[in-house]
Amino acid sequence: MTERQFSTKLVTNRRKERAFPISTNSQFAVAIHTLTLIAQAEDGPVTSEYIAGSVNTNPVFIRRILGLLSRAGLVISQPGVGGGWRLLRDPATITLLDVFRAVDEGHLLSMHHSTPNIDCTVGRNIQHTLSVYFGEAEHAFEQVLAQQTVAQVLKTVLDTPSSQQK
Repeated sequence: MTERQFSTKLVTNRRKERAFPISTNSQFAVAIHTLTLIAQAEDGPVTSEYIAGSVNTNPVFIRRILGLLSRAGLVISQPGVGGGWRLLRDPATITLLDVFRAVDEGHLLSMHHSTPNIDCTVGRNIQHTLSVYFGEAEHAFEQVLAQQTVAQVLKTVLDTPSSQQK
């Protein structure tokens, strides 16, 4: 079989899989929401139930996120009556990259789980090529996150007119 015939076969037998998954993981967004809400609460600790009400999710999911943020040294729990969660650092010193790294489970972009066919020129070379591009994209993503803080997110949220917050 020639390479051209192989390529045609690949196109006609495509699966509905993507070369890299489009993540439906919302942990990063929820973690930013959580930290921003805690940063806004100047009068004391914030409960996971209160955070869950703002995020509109289950408190158990929030507690999982808070556990990751705690392990990263971003929050601490205060047990007992009137307890809850508070920031361990000033929100102006917590970058979105800190948050991303606290909840990230791997690379932003990943390769297909199957090994490509090495008898195809594209299959033989695609993973190396994509790893270069993906690495550059992840680096750019991290640079942007490193320049933004939880304090900036809070300021933007508070400055946004309520008509835009739908």
